[in-house]
Parts: sequence; C-alpha cells; structure tokens
Amino acid sequence: MLDFDTDDILYEVLTGSAELTNALSGDIYAGDRPDGSQKEDITVNTLAIPYDRIQSAVSNVNIHVPDLKVRIGGKEQYKKNRERLRELASAVVSVLESARVPNLLFWVGNQTTLREREIRQHYVNLRIEWNIHNV
Repeated sequence: MLDFDTDDILYEVLTGSAELTNALSGDIYAGDRPDGSQKEDITVNTLAIPYDRIQSAVSNVNIHVPDLKVRIGGKEQYKKNRERLRELASAVVSVLESARVPNLLFWVGNQTTLREREIRQHYVNLRIEWNIHNV
C-alpha cells in the first residue's frame, strides 16, 4: 500500500459523513488545502509508510479553524476558537472510530492543537496509526 492509498481511504471515510461535511464551512482535502483559505477545512496526509508485507504507517488528519477576533483590554486580538475546534475534532474522531475498512486497522493515536500565527488560525492534529497486512 502507498501513501496515496491511505490518504484516499481517510478522505473517503471523512467525506462519507454528510453530517461532518455539512458542519464545515470549507471542505476536506487529501493533501494540501487551498492557499489562503479562511474556511474550516480538513486535510489528510500520510507521513511515512514502509513498503513491506506488514506496514505500520502514520497519517495526519488536520482540522483547520480560523481564529476569533476578540477585544481584550481595549486591543483587538486573534484567539483560538476553542469551541469550534472541539466540536469539529469530536465529530472527526467519532467518524474515524466508527469506520470499518476491510482488511485494514487504523486508530487515532494522539491529538494536539497547533497555532498558525501568520494566517491567524489553529488546527487540531489527529495522528492516525495504521496496521496494514499485505498478503
């Protein structure tokens, strides 16, 4: 199996959920999202996948959400939209955990939230672990 395959599988699982796709202001992408997107987008990509009969691969599902403009101490600032990140991350984890793909096993290994200061966004990174047996 190649990284294109794992990306396609995650993409199909996520886009197969009408509830999730309808909840986003943007879209779901296998690979990069559009430059300059100010929408809520999800991207999937695979970091490493050994080419062997038994493969232990690692993929990312990133949930991008624009920051909120707030006024603190009389000064406008951009802060993480915690509630929206939480809502979308919970929905994505639910979709991934309920997915069943024949002859493949994947799970959410860990989660972190990262800042993209230059574009005033944060994203939740879900690390997906794979166990693939090619017989």
